[in-house]
Amino acid sequence: MYRLTAKLIIYRSMDQDSILFHLADICRRFRSGNYDRDALSGDILTEISRLLDVATRYGFDGNLWHNYLAFLLATTETPFTLVCEKHGASEGSVQKFARSDLDIFRRLLSYDFREMEQALGLNCFSVIEDYQAVEKKEQIYNKSVSEKVQELSAAISGASDGEDMYRIVTDFYRRYGVGMFGLNKAFRISPEIEVTGRLLEPVTTTGDMRLEDLVGYESQKKRLQENTEAFVAGRRANNVLLYGDAGTGKSTSIKAILNQYYDQGLRMIEVYKHEFRYLQRIIAQIKNRNYRFIIYMDDLSFEEFEIEYKYLKAVIEGGLEVKPDNVLIYATSNRRHLIRETWNDRPDHVDPDMHQTDTVQEKLSLSARFGLTIGYFRPSQQEYFEIVRSLARRHPELSLTDEELRAGAVKWEMTHSGISGRTAQQYINALLSGASGK
Repeated sequence: MYRLTAKLIIYRSMDQDSILFHLADICRRFRSGNYDRDALSGDILTEISRLLDVATRYGFDGNLWHNYLAFLLATTETPFTLVCEKHGASEGSVQKFARSDLDIFRRLLSYDFREMEQALGLNCFSVIEDYQAVEKKEQIYNKSVSEKVQELSAAISGASDGEDMYRIVTDFYRRYGVGMFGLNKAFRISPEIEVTGRLLEPVTTTGDMRLEDLVGYESQKKRLQENTEAFVAGRRANNVLLYGDAGTGKSTSIKAILNQYYDQGLRMIEVYKHEFRYLQRIIAQIKNRNYRFIIYMDDLSFEEFEIEYKYLKAVIEGGLEVKPDNVLIYATSNRRHLIRETWNDRPDHVDPDMHQTDTVQEKLSLSARFGLTIGYFRPSQQEYFEIVRSLARRHPELSLTDEELRAGAVKWEMTHSGISGRTAQQYINALLSGASGK
């Protein structure tokens, strides 16, 4: 194995602390015959433990060695893999190196660990070649990565030769992309950014809601959908502000948009206002990738003394660097104009500010940079009942009549947060839990 990995060129940039390189060094020591039996066995078991950690994190099953090699191929970003992400396989000198590297991976797939197992009295490699994982809930592992890597693993396991391997892997890059952005739906600022320097990390569980799951608000959803479809198709589209009453489905709509258009290259990055200072760095990192990115800002609003909105204004429109075509900003807020307004902003108010109109325009200028504003407002009583009824009918175990649902919904909203889609869902949740929702 050591001789194989030593010949890698394109994929030589893989982390030298990876399981692959550690196992290659273990195989080198074993072949030399100059090793301590217990120490070598301990080092092998350490790498197997690391491999099991990866398998648990990504929900791998079956042949973990094949899954791991597929994982390396799917996550290693190099100039070659990034070009394949945009244009697929193409001819050139670098492709000769890539073909050689991928043929090495094909040979690694069938690497025989039995001699080392027998000499050291181990069976761990045999176990991981047919690993039966304990069934896990999707929230425990990254399903988005798991499905794609295991698809690639199954495909490369059947590769007939190096050329077939090259075709399979480059097709995978063209279809799904490579690295963190290729395999994940959503991202956020890493909480350890100041320590590690790593800007973004994946959000591993994003939910599976769709626009049809949100009852009502058909015109709002249609406008949001049309804008997003134009964006992922490469046409002109607007930044979007969803504003209005709490609990009406603004955030749910944006999360649903991600699920609906992820397979068309849409990705989402969640940013909070205290993180706005990183916006330029985020854009620099994503502007040349072959995806469409929505920077998502939930519950966006500012008090008069908060100045973070100036970062956002510059990013949206106004800075020297033009915002890339593959980036849009979608925000939700309970405030139409985002920045808190007071009675002092009224035109008939006598204010010591000599240029009061300029101050008001400064406050309005941020929301004006969103080309599409969509209002989500509290439903009427009848609309609230319809939301409750529609949600209840998705659960056959709820056998209440419409009148019983209506009576319970009235009592529920009177003792909770008033009429909204969120209140309706909470009422249904209470019924499903067996709590007193009637």
